[in-house]
Amino acid sequence: MNDKDFSKITQELGDIMIAKNLSVTTAESCTGGWVSQEITAIPGSSKWFGFGLVTYSNKAKNQVLNVAKDTLKRRGAVSIEVVEEMVSGALDLSGADIGIAISGVAGPSGGSKRTPVGTVCMAWKILGQEVISIRERFSGNREEVRIKTVNRALLGCLDLVKNL
Repeated sequence: MNDKDFSKITQELGDIMIAKNLSVTTAESCTGGWVSQEITAIPGSSKWFGFGLVTYSNKAKNQVLNVAKDTLKRRGAVSIEVVEEMVSGALDLSGADIGIAISGVAGPSGGSKRTPVGTVCMAWKILGQEVISIRERFSGNREEVRIKTVNRALLGCLDLVKNL
């Protein structure tokens, strides 16, 4: 996958967001702002993107996005429950219409039996609607896992807005 693949997806996403007068926000962990970077690489993205948050540590997830300490402790940072709380927190902070949240183990270390390297959880939410969340297991090295995650996050958002 290369940047052109992201550009095509992100441009289509932007065109739909503008046509439907929608805005998006991101809450990213293992991707370190890469989804936000791809969005802001598109000219005119300020019409549909206000800001993104990189909340890499559990402390940041709790303090910035109001992810419950109990959820982090019980479920772990890479869990459906955490990304669902992350996306809701990002929407609360940003005032955007749609949120994307990501947390994962990109590797090469940091995995466990329960959450092996390559495990990524993502959530998308349209303000006022139920959260859509997934848990994926991507193969490859750290960069490959992150690329696949960014791609999946953008495609998930694109699918979501196409169906509005």
